[in-house]
Amino acid sequence: MSGGPTRKIIHVDMDAFFASVEQRDDPALRGRPVAVGHAAARGVVAAASYEARAFGVRSALPSVTALRRCPDLIFVPPRFDVYKAVSRQIHAIFAEFTHLIQPLSLDEAYLDVTENRAGLPTAWATAKAIRARILEETGLTASAGVSYNKFLAKLASDHRKPNGQFAVTPDMGAAWVETLPVSRFHGVGPVTAAKMKRLGIESGADLRAKSRDFLERHFGSSAGWYHAIARGIDDRPVNPNRVRKSSGSETTFDRDLTDPQEIEAGIIRMADDVWAWCEKAQAFGRTVTVKIKFQSFRQITRSRSHSQVVDSRDLLVSASLDLVRSIYPPETGIRLVGVTVSNFDTAARDDPQDLPLFDAATS
Repeated sequence: MSGGPTRKIIHVDMDAFFASVEQRDDPALRGRPVAVGHAAARGVVAAASYEARAFGVRSALPSVTALRRCPDLIFVPPRFDVYKAVSRQIHAIFAEFTHLIQPLSLDEAYLDVTENRAGLPTAWATAKAIRARILEETGLTASAGVSYNKFLAKLASDHRKPNGQFAVTPDMGAAWVETLPVSRFHGVGPVTAAKMKRLGIESGADLRAKSRDFLERHFGSSAGWYHAIARGIDDRPVNPNRVRKSSGSETTFDRDLTDPQEIEAGIIRMADDVWAWCEKAQAFGRTVTVKIKFQSFRQITRSRSHSQVVDSRDLLVSASLDLVRSIYPPETGIRLVGVTVSNFDTAARDDPQDLPLFDAATS
């Protein structure tokens, strides 16, 4: 990982972050299956320890399903203030090695260490030093992927989990990608992976074999990305000034709701959560979206873009209520509502303590 203009990128991903913090702070939980969340009938697992994952317990799994899979599962209520504080410690360690840090969530980040502050000669040595500092400072383990671009570094960080690291060098990148299932690729979600399977694309090699025209016909504007990553190509820089594109909040009700007054009370709470972030970040958007999930788990969204930014709490609440009222009377009970603001006029820069608490990719 040295020589020429080749970037040295590290993707650092904490191991089962929320659950590991809980096991660190309560020795009685160590070695036992732990889920961060609530065991209530409508609860959802926020994070799971590796002991729980052995039973198929994962983040976003309904708590009742998690308990069926692992009857001995121990639920611990989340302590987000603690997780944020630990995250700040970790990001301070990153800053000892480079100023080019792009946080993705509380527990993972990209680092460009082409020129690292510690003066270490290789990205491999730098990743080992970062992981050692994290363990020394927080008592927690991290995994790392080392490569010449972000796509490969992120894939690599998952290859030796937990508490390991893996490097994908320029001479092995394209060939290594061909061996992997496309379902592991960043940017290929479950729906896209299923579509690719129907088209005969299950591995990186399958994806590489498809022409650019084929990919454009079936995947539109995403074709260029799929064509590039199938060849191990990703020119995106590590961007420490990555802007936040939206701010949202959602809640699952204790029971399915049909009463408009109760539904709207939930909408108002979510709008207040979103407005608190917008006001703090001084980021105001033009588009308001309301998410509704019904008793049947069918999910819909209703959005409206405004000619002017939504720059007050009252305007956000009013817009959100107008949107949810457009689905009255609800076809069935509502189990979840959410409110999101996007299309920012002046997008705020992410700060590690303000990053999303949950990420699509869990460590």
